[in-house]
Amino acid sequence: METKEAGTSLDSLMSSFNTRIAHLQQLISARTMCPSSSISDLSGIDAALKAMELQVHNIKHRLREEHQAIPKAKKLIEASLRQQKKLKDMSACVPTYLPERMISRNQNAQNCVPPEPCQDDLSFESLKNEEPAAPKVKKGRASAPLWYISADELISLPQYMKGRLTLEKVNAAINDMAAYADANAQLIAAPRKKLNESTLERALELREIASSEVIKGKHFFLETDIKGPTLKFDTTGKGILTVLRHLGRISEDRIGHHRVIILLRPQ
Repeated sequence: METKEAGTSLDSLMSSFNTRIAHLQQLISARTMCPSSSISDLSGIDAALKAMELQVHNIKHRLREEHQAIPKAKKLIEASLRQQKKLKDMSACVPTYLPERMISRNQNAQNCVPPEPCQDDLSFESLKNEEPAAPKVKKGRASAPLWYISADELISLPQYMKGRLTLEKVNAAINDMAAYADANAQLIAAPRKKLNESTLERALELREIASSEVIKGKHFFLETDIKGPTLKFDTTGKGILTVLRHLGRISEDRIGHHRVIILLRPQ
């Protein structure tokens, strides 16, 4: 009986040794399968994985910032839309054509008034025979107004009246009319001693027209002043005058043998 038990214990011990030896063989095989050169490859993979993890972390942080900025962007868009609506409402009230005042607007008047002659003294007879002074014109009188028409006003006109006229052409003609009126105003206000024989007669004639009750205090020009560059006394020019008269920008009157055109404030 004891012999059998001893044999069984020996068999168990041998089996345990064989199992341990098999485990050791497997470990030796695994070690021989992974040479030392593979360790550097594993280190490189580990570094690449860490770099990818850092990039993923940065992307998540950036996405979080973008998500937090969305409400601010929505508010900015809403404010921009409100501002756009205000600008549209403002643009609807502004004429589509706002040309700048012509630089050479007063050149005609300046050309009409020669430089003041140098005179040391004036004789008593010249002062005695001088005509009565012209109606006083306030110094610093404002330039002739530029009351342009709007696109809506031009569209409201009957087709037979406006014909092929454009907004730009009509408003450019208003520039010309203001230049004519400024030239006349400067000639009226010029002292008599600055006028030569060629301009004196016209200045006296304009002063007489300006002193009439219909014209007094208003900007005006004569039909004979219409000489371009845009407004000319042709079919197109007559059409422009008709349009402006209909829109309340000008009125016409006859004083003596002159047809006078008066600039009016639109109602």
